[in-house]
Amino acid sequence: MESSEKARLNPPVFYSAAGLIFIILLFSSIFPDAAATTFDTIQSAIITNASWFYVTAVAVILLSVVYLGFSRFGTIKLGPDHSNPDYSKLTWFSMLFSAGMGIGLMFFGVAEPVMHFLAPPVVEAGTTEAAREAMKITFFHWGLHAWAIYAIVALILAFFAYRHGLPLTLRSALYPLIGERIYGPIGHAVDVFAVIGTVFGVATSLGFGVAQVNSGLGYLFDIPVSTMVQVGLIIGVTGLAIISVTTGLDKGIRRLSELNMGLAVLLLLFVLIAGPTVFLLQAFVQNTGAYVSEIVGNTFNLFAYEKTDWIGGWTVFYWGWWLSWAPFVGLFIARVSRGRTIREFVLGVLLVPAGFTLMWMTFFGNSAIDMIMNQGAEQLGELVQNDTPVALFAFLEQFPFSTFLSGLATIMVIVFFVTSSDSGSMVVDMLCSNGRDDTPVWQRIFWASGEGVVAIVLLLAGGLGALQTMAIAAALPFTIILMITTFGLIKALRIDVHKKDALQNNYLGSSALSNKNWRERLHNIIDFPSKQVAQRFLQQVVKPAFEDVEEEMKTSGLTVQMSLDESDNLEFRVVHGDEIDFVYKVHIVSHIQPAFIQADADQPLTEVTEEQKYYRAEVHLREGGQDYDILGWSRDAVIGDIIDHYHKHMHFLHVLR
Repeated sequence: MESSEKARLNPPVFYSAAGLIFIILLFSSIFPDAAATTFDTIQSAIITNASWFYVTAVAVILLSVVYLGFSRFGTIKLGPDHSNPDYSKLTWFSMLFSAGMGIGLMFFGVAEPVMHFLAPPVVEAGTTEAAREAMKITFFHWGLHAWAIYAIVALILAFFAYRHGLPLTLRSALYPLIGERIYGPIGHAVDVFAVIGTVFGVATSLGFGVAQVNSGLGYLFDIPVSTMVQVGLIIGVTGLAIISVTTGLDKGIRRLSELNMGLAVLLLLFVLIAGPTVFLLQAFVQNTGAYVSEIVGNTFNLFAYEKTDWIGGWTVFYWGWWLSWAPFVGLFIARVSRGRTIREFVLGVLLVPAGFTLMWMTFFGNSAIDMIMNQGAEQLGELVQNDTPVALFAFLEQFPFSTFLSGLATIMVIVFFVTSSDSGSMVVDMLCSNGRDDTPVWQRIFWASGEGVVAIVLLLAGGLGALQTMAIAAALPFTIILMITTFGLIKALRIDVHKKDALQNNYLGSSALSNKNWRERLHNIIDFPSKQVAQRFLQQVVKPAFEDVEEEMKTSGLTVQMSLDESDNLEFRVVHGDEIDFVYKVHIVSHIQPAFIQADADQPLTEVTEEQKYYRAEVHLREGGQDYDILGWSRDAVIGDIIDHYHKHMHFLHVLR
């Protein structure tokens, strides 16, 4: 048992990442003043010298994601061709939302629009124009760009892991560029950067979360707002996260995500109905139009002529925050997106969560601005500027049942807090375990605890400013890696499309080799074979065909492996060493007979009997099922199909080289 647990761990990544994080924390705790000065210097240097790089990189990422979704690549599945999604769309959206934006929306939903309204970068504060600009800026920071960053990382990971069988870690994206060297020092370094970026990104989120929970508890129960209380909250919520992370993805994280999504929708609807409903709906439509119409200009706006440091405190921080979260959220999204096409994935990840996020910002942000401008709630603006974490609770105080709403909001922040921590722990654990998610419980507990420790140390060392700086700094090397891996993804997708084109209609040519007359071919089409017939075909036709090809290939020095599993799936594999193996499988797959064949067509599908089924011998390649049946083919026809596919595979390897 102990040896199997050790085999799951990737020591170079685990110990290197843990060691570097420990060194940073040790420096921060022993020399807090020097650490704070260092953090400030790093942030200033990045904003001064690298803001253009962040802005350009995020623009390239958004364009790349849109291109991948709406080009020919969009039809490729994130998994084998026959795979289906593991989760329903509602569950999928809930997990995307909870992992990607949860705590941030609770913290900034009221605060950011109000702060932009009271201190805009270029227009006069407190005016109608400032309100309009505040919502444009908020939409820009929380819209398509953020989700595009998550989407590109998730696409890279899911494509290489689920379609090409590589580890579900960031190193796999480099495979088209460096091949098997992803398993060496270069790959280890990429995963180490991903771990560090994830840990500090999650720690930043936890820092914002405990500040808001502390404010909520202070509002409800007069608990003092202090750093030590926040440390205690981190310990408490990290304990809840440890409990959740030990239950796994399908129980803990999934159920918490669905719970919080439901609570978020209820709170959103309450604000809409209890607030200026018609105005909010009008504002949402107008805000969306303004965001879309100005997205290009805002994407590349660095305020180069205005000479303001506003962009460093806002846009660059957000881009750094999203990028530092990208390994975590991207790997998590990849983990729950297996089986979806790239187009479905892009539409789902870009539009649905972004649409809900922008609706949230409109209903909360525009309501708060309207209170300040038109309802005499100037104290709300003062509270937002002086104490950002309390902004949401000061806003909810303007509504009926304010105490209940504040309690609900506090529960939501805690649940988002737990969801972020345990999903982050799962992701870091996978990065340190060659992409495996069946790791020992102690590893998940170690990282869940470690994220809490990082948040506590940085909170004591420099408050939220230190957390913010580490998020931006950790994102810089990762962004460089992400640019390279995006190129690797597009290169691999081009090869995949060429191979997919070559496979189209392959079965038509092979079936012609069967040399059957038209009556025999017709009976093959309209008959509905039993399981016994399919199994007999596998043993009497397919297996001998495999053996003939195996014998011939071995005389040419090739290594061939044949295997039959418990599900009656026969596999023929040609081993190519360091290059991609050729795989040809025949699966015996059951289907339900058409209603016009069945004696009792009205019988519910839940009561399907063996007599109502028929079986197909379906061809599967490395890419997945090819959606055609060879049952009834002759041995020569099966051999011809194997050779056709092997010919295309050799051409594929030629292109790949």
